[in-house]
Amino acid sequence: MRLRSDLVVSALTRRVFSAGGFAAVEHKGADAAGAIFIRHRLRDGLETLYGPAPQNFFAEEDDGDRRFELRLRAAEPEAVADLMARERRFDPDLWLLELETDTVDGLFPVVDTQA
Repeated sequence: MRLRSDLVVSALTRRVFSAGGFAAVEHKGADAAGAIFIRHRLRDGLETLYGPAPQNFFAEEDDGDRRFELRLRAAEPEAVADLMARERRFDPDLWLLELETDTVDGLFPVVDTQA
């Protein structure tokens, strides 16, 4: 059973703040099952975007955790905004969480979908 989106976002926000970073909900989605996207702002002004990983990559190990895949790495903010605008047109119930932290290592699971 998957955890509710609002609980995942809340827990991730608290983890970032406890690690000395900043987190904010840029777009609030559906409480129970909204897709979660994470916008990681880097110190050089670029951004990395993570989105929900396809479920078929981890169906056999369903532990309720949300897993993410890298969508854009060190991209211009406009590119991230354009991609998120397209995603919102497709799914207006998604969440967009913005993070400002040195690293996201250990904050959420990232799946390598390139394999």
